[in-house]
Amino acid sequence: MQAFERQGELLDLQADTWIERRCNRAAGEARLKAFVCYRMAWQFVAPGDCFTRLFHTSQRLFDKAMAELELPVKRFSVPYKNGELPGHFYQSNDSFAPTVLVIGGADTCHEDRFLSQGHYYFYRGYSVALVDLPGQGLVQEQGLYWEPETERPISMVIDKLISCFGVNSNRLALLGMSLGDYFACRAAAYEKRLAAVIATPVLSCPYELFTEVAKQQKAGEAVMSDAASKNFQVVMWKAGATDSPEPLQNWKSVVVNPSTVNVPFLSVLGTQEGAVWRKQTEEWHAAIPSSKKSLVILDAETGADAHCQGNNPLRLAQEVDAWLSVVIGWKC
Repeated sequence: MQAFERQGELLDLQADTWIERRCNRAAGEARLKAFVCYRMAWQFVAPGDCFTRLFHTSQRLFDKAMAELELPVKRFSVPYKNGELPGHFYQSNDSFAPTVLVIGGADTCHEDRFLSQGHYYFYRGYSVALVDLPGQGLVQEQGLYWEPETERPISMVIDKLISCFGVNSNRLALLGMSLGDYFACRAAAYEKRLAAVIATPVLSCPYELFTEVAKQQKAGEAVMSDAASKNFQVVMWKAGATDSPEPLQNWKSVVVNPSTVNVPFLSVLGTQEGAVWRKQTEEWHAAIPSSKKSLVILDAETGADAHCQGNNPLRLAQEVDAWLSVVIGWKC
């Protein structure tokens, strides 16, 4: 944590130096790297004041970088229950361009989804929306934790995108990553305003995954590193629990029925994914009745076989872009 924070401080200072020389683009590039450093720093911290401080610093640096890079982006928030869901919207110059709504997973924030996927679509001409749902980013500080019926906050996010940014839901695609794949499956089953849904990989029954993770965590308790232990505490915080049995029981009967999914759906599977991810992705693709469904399997030769194509995020964006150009009928 200290190493990443120190590097972030140095990059932030370098960005200030570029500003003094009126090199705004260089400043934005350095500031974005500083954001990444602080984002990595809070990866190794347990819930508490230090986590919150690092997180807020990363947010400040991200927004400053966006301004210095002169990107057409607006922050937005969606009122939800007793809190708000934060997000960023990047407006395409083409009024006909589709919008991609990118949703991350358990251990993420919406800002880092700009680097992992969002910027690829924006530079291809899409409008891009990024948002934290309950239990993501720092939203859990508001008492908003992971919840089974994620189509509800997603529906409110879509309402916001339509009312504030004029998004055409007939040209709106949703990309879910990791735990966000469950959110994507729920949206595909219940939210009728989406033109297409992508999941990498598919997660229709989180209980199976949580059970497997709990088994692995219990088996490795004796050798768990300090960093891994702190990360586990953060994950439990996002779930609204203090230990693994609590969220497991809450999600025991939560399953998305694939027979209700008729929206165009792209399932992406890297061959390094674990058994639960592989099983659910393949079964989901076979079971959904959508007439416009596709399954892409990425092996080691593609360099994109890791979880959510973390080793080659560009390949994921290329697959999504190619597929959307067919199912939505648009090409930048």
